[in-house]
Amino acid sequence: MTLETMRQEVNPGFRFVVDIAGIAHGVFTECTLPTVDWDVEEVKEGGLNTYVHQLPGRRKAARITLKNGVGTNALMDWYIDAMNESFTRRKITIKLLNAKDKLSKPIMTWDIEAAYPIKWTGPQLNAGDNSIAIQTLEFACGKVTMTRSRAATS
Repeated sequence: MTLETMRQEVNPGFRFVVDIAGIAHGVFTECTLPTVDWDVEEVKEGGLNTYVHQLPGRRKAARITLKNGVGTNALMDWYIDAMNESFTRRKITIKLLNAKDKLSKPIMTWDIEAAYPIKWTGPQLNAGDNSIAIQTLEFACGKVTMTRSRAATS
């Protein structure tokens, strides 16, 4: 595949859908996907001076951030419940849509299990401004699974 072909095949990242517990509860202009990285335990072996063994440890905590959006009452109720220390965990699904497909089929999907809201930032209240209802909504994540559709691999 040539560089020019790859440029033509690149899918813009601005077409995505966020579902919470299988239902669309909000529309956002930006989604920061969770960073999935692992702790690494370094083990030094006596007499071995050329390198250090690096063993995989636990996965580090991950978060997802949604920005510049409006949401349903159910989404805000979920956050208010968490603020009152009632942490209901739900599945969040983010689907990156194929910009070239009129049916908007997902080409990548991230499933985040056991997520719950941990931070909400509202807009600045200004009568002369046309702000949105949710500036930032952040979630703690459980297990993160990423899948790529078969159509995206061809």
